[in-house]
Amino acid sequence: MSQGRSNGKFILTNYFNKKLHYLSPIMISTVPQNLLLQNRHRGVQYSQLNTEKFMCGIVGAVAQRDVAEILIEGLRRLEYRGYDSAGLAVINDQHQLNRLRSLGKVQVLSDALDAQPITGGTGIAHTRWATHGEPSENNAHPHISGEHIAVVHNGIIENHESLHNTLVQRGYIFTSKTDSEVIAHLVHWELAQGDSLLEAFQRTIKQLEGAYGTVVLDRRDPERLIAARSGSPLVIGLGIGENFFASDQLALLHVTRRFLFLEEGDIAEITRRNIYIHDVEGMLVERNVQESTVKHDAADKGPYRHYMQKEIFEQPKAIISTLEGRINANSVLIESLGHGAKKIFQKAEHIQIIACGTSYNAGMVARYWFESTAGVSCDVEIASEFRYRTFVTRSNSLLITLSQSGETADTLAALRLAKKRGFMATMTVCNAAGSSLVRESDIAIMTRAGTEISVASTKAFTTQLTVLLIMVTALGKQKGTVSAKKEAEIIRALHLLPAHIEQALMFDKRIEVLAEGFADKQHALFLGRGEFYPIAIEASLKLKEISYIHAEAYAAGELKHGPLALIDANMPVIVIAPNNELLEKLKSNIEEVRARGGQLYVFADESAGFQASQGMTIITMPHVEEICAPIFYIISMQLLSYHVALIKGTDVDQPRNLAKAVTVE
Repeated sequence: MSQGRSNGKFILTNYFNKKLHYLSPIMISTVPQNLLLQNRHRGVQYSQLNTEKFMCGIVGAVAQRDVAEILIEGLRRLEYRGYDSAGLAVINDQHQLNRLRSLGKVQVLSDALDAQPITGGTGIAHTRWATHGEPSENNAHPHISGEHIAVVHNGIIENHESLHNTLVQRGYIFTSKTDSEVIAHLVHWELAQGDSLLEAFQRTIKQLEGAYGTVVLDRRDPERLIAARSGSPLVIGLGIGENFFASDQLALLHVTRRFLFLEEGDIAEITRRNIYIHDVEGMLVERNVQESTVKHDAADKGPYRHYMQKEIFEQPKAIISTLEGRINANSVLIESLGHGAKKIFQKAEHIQIIACGTSYNAGMVARYWFESTAGVSCDVEIASEFRYRTFVTRSNSLLITLSQSGETADTLAALRLAKKRGFMATMTVCNAAGSSLVRESDIAIMTRAGTEISVASTKAFTTQLTVLLIMVTALGKQKGTVSAKKEAEIIRALHLLPAHIEQALMFDKRIEVLAEGFADKQHALFLGRGEFYPIAIEASLKLKEISYIHAEAYAAGELKHGPLALIDANMPVIVIAPNNELLEKLKSNIEEVRARGGQLYVFADESAGFQASQGMTIITMPHVEEICAPIFYIISMQLLSYHVALIKGTDVDQPRNLAKAVTVE
């Protein structure tokens, strides 16, 4: 039977005696032609929608106990990824398959579960981000075929349109506009041809083109889940008399701390007591069990209002963790960067950094360091551009990838391409142990930032910069361009950095007041010079991400080449002004803004000589060592964005149209 609330909040369906999706081949002649045409037309429509997928959450469980609450809690722990709908499907003790789906937050799904309890020891759950098909209950996962097959899926099935048309010809009727529903119907079809669920699933996977992390269940085989990974991460959580699937270990920390990470092409089968993993060739393989060190309370906001606020204030501690064991009193410990790092640095003649979003901005800062401090040429490129252009591989070029999640699809694809194109070595700077970038790079340097849940990255950015500065120092030391004296100066600056960030965080209340001036603003301009230009870019990204204010960043010297046309009393201009060799030139740029009536907010070194005047607010910052100043100044920019977003009333942790992990192109 089908049950639901009239307000459309959720739908609960029992599929034990109801065929909604499938028409057998012998019945296809009785299907009205207009119905088939409608489905074909619908397939064309959703195939033309956005081809970029922000990855959402998967949780699955096989246990002796009821799993619905376990699944719900797992989805809650994955909310940081961003989503627009949620759902679960559970097999009860009578082998009935019950599905519950809702539009909106996981809490809506939880409330629906309270109203219509579902019991059973095997189930799957999902949070969806709309790409193929608008956010709706019908498009929410899990998708069901026939009376017994249910599927959840992360990724994009690129050949879904042709598969959809084939399945319609076989008599299947689609009830969603998603690409994911084809998986459910394909498994149903293949299982009807004979053999086991595993074999049917293996045949299904061979027909899929694109990227996927997907889990399937069959209510007729109620103590088994099967999953496949291709370009979208999946982990297995090991319990006692129970086992789990998830797209992120964070989802399962409330039930286990022991994990297996699936490799590319793996198909895994779990029951309460057994785990079987087949590689891309279909051979049984073993994967190493890893013990998670993520804290139990990583997803707890504690006294903070938002995760972003919590993560901003965690940065001193995060950087201390990043530095631990990598530097001593006066020097960098090269061996701590990984086996073989010393030889790689000795040989490297060029650095190619590949990243996306905030990580790309970190790479842009590091480029200045690599060239000015280590004396090694460095290029930085957006991963999605790098992988699709013709490039020349330089001699002895070291590829460095940057990623918070380690699963960023474009960055991962760029890494794989670079390995084929003859790069001397590959390194990754990452926050996720066991991720694809970590496993596939020659050397992985972990940022140790801890779990970052807010979509807008903060501590991942500053810890990436900290690691990159350590790498720059190590590289320069090996190349002979960083003297012992210079090395000691950098190390001293790194030791002082957590305390300096504590100082920056003390400006929180002042910046909160400052943010009131942005309440009615729709645009903002950030300016910086040298390595502070990418800091301005990152600052503008933060403001637009969480406050929805249109913000741009410019190298201050570029003002006269166009952006001055934007300056008026309604355009706040935020300037990052450390006391360095470009200060006097920056002051000239500031005067260009003042002369045109711009509203200036200058974050300036205490020794920079600025004085407040009409139209120019000065935020006097303590002096910090020049090498670490970019990391110091971004803290104030993060706080500014946070407080402006509060005033604007936006969803700080889960801003619209964005998600945390982008694991498909």
